Amino acid sequence: MSLVKTSYGRRSFLKSTAMAGGGLMLGFSWLASCKPSPEQVLDMPKEWFEINGYLKIGDNGLVTIMSPNPEIGQNVKTSMPMLVAEELDVDWKKVIVEQAPLNTDIFTRQIAGGSQSIRQGWDGLRMAGASAKQMLKEAAAKEWEVPVSEITTKESMIYHEGSGKSAEYGEMASKAANIAVPEEVELKDKSNFSIIGTSRKNVDGKKIVTGKPLFGLDYREEGMLTAMIIHPPAFGMKLKSLDASEAKGMSGIKDVFKFKTFEDGHTYGMFDETAFPEMIAVVGESVWQVMNARKKVKAEWEPFESHSNTFMGWSGDNTFEKAVPAGKENSPAHVEKMKKVAVQSAETVRKDGDPEKAFKNAAKVIERSYTAPFLAHNTMEPMNFFANVTDTEAKLVGPIQTPEFMEKSIAARLGLPLDKIDLQMTRQGGGFGRRLYGHFVVEAAVISKEMKAPVKLVYTREDDMSYGNYRPAYHALYRAALDEDNNLIGFHVRAGGIPESPLFANRFPAGAIENYLAESWTIDSNITVGAFRAPRSNFIAGAEQSFLDEVAEAAGKDPIEFRLDLLDKAQKAPVGENNDYEAKRYAGVLKLVREKSNWENGAGENVHRGVSAYFCHNSYVANVLDLVMEDDKPVVEKVYCAVDCGIVVNPIAATNLVEGGSVDGIGHAMFSGLTFKDGVPEQKNFDRYRLIRHSEAPKAIDVHFVKSDIDPTGLGEPPFPPIMGALANALYKATGQRHYDQPYISNKEIIG
Repeated sequence: MSLVKTSYGRRSFLKSTAMAGGGLMLGFSWLASCKPSPEQVLDMPKEWFEINGYLKIGDNGLVTIMSPNPEIGQNVKTSMPMLVAEELDVDWKKVIVEQAPLNTDIFTRQIAGGSQSIRQGWDGLRMAGASAKQMLKEAAAKEWEVPVSEITTKESMIYHEGSGKSAEYGEMASKAANIAVPEEVELKDKSNFSIIGTSRKNVDGKKIVTGKPLFGLDYREEGMLTAMIIHPPAFGMKLKSLDASEAKGMSGIKDVFKFKTFEDGHTYGMFDETAFPEMIAVVGESVWQVMNARKKVKAEWEPFESHSNTFMGWSGDNTFEKAVPAGKENSPAHVEKMKKVAVQSAETVRKDGDPEKAFKNAAKVIERSYTAPFLAHNTMEPMNFFANVTDTEAKLVGPIQTPEFMEKSIAARLGLPLDKIDLQMTRQGGGFGRRLYGHFVVEAAVISKEMKAPVKLVYTREDDMSYGNYRPAYHALYRAALDEDNNLIGFHVRAGGIPESPLFANRFPAGAIENYLAESWTIDSNITVGAFRAPRSNFIAGAEQSFLDEVAEAAGKDPIEFRLDLLDKAQKAPVGENNDYEAKRYAGVLKLVREKSNWENGAGENVHRGVSAYFCHNSYVANVLDLVMEDDKPVVEKVYCAVDCGIVVNPIAATNLVEGGSVDGIGHAMFSGLTFKDGVPEQKNFDRYRLIRHSEAPKAIDVHFVKSDIDPTGLGEPPFPPIMGALANALYKATGQRHYDQPYISNKEIIG
């Protein structure tokens, strides 16, 4: 049991508010959670205040938790209220959660990204539950005239064993509302958890599968118009002229006009988009009418000149410039540029020992290069947002991962104060980083203001896939130096991309090798990119783990033992001081996956195995992948996953995340890629952009979590990157061919 303060710094973490009709309400700044299924909902209290960012206890014992964090399928709307319920000692069936609106005065980091929701909410959510419980206990002690130390709680009940008295939480809620919030509270010892660590089904599951209106595309208002956009057909181009006379005359069409997402000279926020500053809006009564009218719009486009855009840094107190070169780019040229830059000198990011000497004196040097193409996010729910903007206020509703950032962008674009922007979040049909960038939210607001009417902006699949926000194209060159005894004495990685580098200079095998060099480079582009599930790790993990397997083979060592030997060195005598991983935990997942896959005895005849392990988003994942060849095609039989993400809050949800990440990683490594010809994306829908099919998913995924009492770390993204290396290594065992370029199976034109 630990004693914690109920305030963080200058901001009071908890406060109590008396409610009409009785009840207890606690505000707190880290929270996200769920609505229970209809079977779980009890009768609502007679009177109930809906206040942003508060835990409420009604006079009938119901507990409502307002959820500020966006839900994109990672299941925080089930797992996060479990933290509150655990410390509150509430009956899980009496918990109901509502989506909170954006409120930056109460909450911080209202973002779905970085696999941080559970990690960042761990202390605050538990503290909220523990504080409410303490206030209920104090109210009962005062009512029964007994010491509060003799009061106990269990499953929404309060007990005093000595007198035999008991009460439901609802009976004490109004009295507890008058109790001062304790300055400090005791949190449960982790060994006493009864909710955390138990599996709870997705509370929105039934609504999802029965088609209840939960998502942005479901949202409608009376009198709402439909809007769609037309953007330049190629990166590197801008609008020259517009003739919309024919389209405007079509049935149901209200207007066609050009507009700017942001005004000239705008300082872009971290998640603002710059791909196409000026576009065409087509607005009408229905999606079908608008789609047909778009075909009749006559637009002329012209090349733009090289320029730069000013961006605001994450903290908001600094700015930086991003170069935007002119020209229409082509994928073959991208590959050649990356190959050329990769063999030149680059920025040294980390250097340990004397790597030049190690390579000069090496008995054997292994050098390999790896590439990966641009990727589209392809969320199942296309981009969409509702907006109703007047001269004095704006209401916006839809799926966005960064609502607090977009609120600021909308306010700046419309010239309205923040308190006049009402941004409401819906459940999102996928994110993967795509919905971090809310240009479509701003576009909807600008179109609504122009139309003086409520508008629903909807993207087609082709709109989204040709708009940008792609995973960057990457290249990594690796070199390893072995001595006469096949010991690894030097390691060199030079990594870069268009337009960002995937390098993590302080991750493994940094810290495990005496002579180590990491270099980074980038190439500017007018093709816009953004965070993609496990940014940068989604490429560099597969490249690194493929290379380590090849080095292990050259050294004549088992690939798992080879990695464990390096991690043993990193643990006992680490090189450098900035290694951002824990070697013991890293080795732990490798040992666990070795045990669970029965690695030493093999998987059986004609079954080919690959291994991989990686650290990102504060967590560790190791994979063993088994595949067979059927008609010269690889078939993934089974994947073993060992995961160290600290305490697992909701095992069934955590398992689902690992399974989904594994399938997603296999699919992207095997099939996916986006190419460009004269600045035009060549894959605009699923007829040409290859995603994994159901029949191609692993036949079985065996997930194992390291038993831990470490506070939870990330899980939405960590299972995604390492599986790509395990797949490449298994393919080599099956075919004798190493895979250096993604995708491994199809669309080979992407990599030259």
